[in-house]
Amino acid sequence: MKKPSAEHYVNEAIPFKQVFLIGANGEKIGVTYTNDAIEQAKNLKMDLVLIQAEPKPIARILDYGKFKYDRKKKQKEVKEKQATVQNREVRLTPMIGENDLLTKSRKAREFLLKGDRIKVSLKLRGREIGRQDLGLATLDKFFKTLEDIAEITKEAKLVNDRFLDMNLQPNKQKIARYLKEKELSDKSKENVTKEGE
Repeated sequence: MKKPSAEHYVNEAIPFKQVFLIGANGEKIGVTYTNDAIEQAKNLKMDLVLIQAEPKPIARILDYGKFKYDRKKKQKEVKEKQATVQNREVRLTPMIGENDLLTKSRKAREFLLKGDRIKVSLKLRGREIGRQDLGLATLDKFFKTLEDIAEITKEAKLVNDRFLDMNLQPNKQKIARYLKEKELSDKSKENVTKEGE
C-alpha cells in the first residue's frame, strides 16, 4: 500500500466510499465503489489516485510513481523557462578613466543581454558635490555605450546629496536588432577569414 502524499490520496488512503473512476487510458468508467476501483488498479499493477475531491470525488487508475516523476519534470521545465530578472549595480565616479568606463560598460552589457536590470550609481565626493554636471556627463557617456541594447527607466537623480542614480533595463527590440547585426558581422568576418586562407 502506498502512503498518501501531501498532494494526493492513493489506494486505501482515499477517504471516500465511492468515486467517479477514470481508467488507465483516460476512459470514463463511471461511479464505482472505491474498493472495487482499487482492485481494478491492482490487477493492472497500477495505483488508484484521487485527482479531485470536490464537488464529487474523481479517481484515476495510473502508475503513481511515473505520475509524480512526470509532474516534477514539468514543474522543473516551467521553472527553467521563467526568466529570473536580477537587479545589478554598477558604480562609477565622475572622473572615471576611459578604459575603466569601457570595462564597466562591457560588464553592464553582459547583464543587460541576460535580461537583468541595472542601477548605475555615481558617487560624488568633496568638491564634486557642487559639480553635478560632471557626474551627469559621465552617466550620459556611460549610457551612450549601451543605448543600442538598453533604455533608461529612471533618469539620473541626486540621492542622499552624494549619489547620482540612474536605472537601465534591456530593450527587447534593440537587443534583437543588436544580436542580428552581430550575427551578420560574425558571418562576414568568417567569410573574410575563409577567403584569406
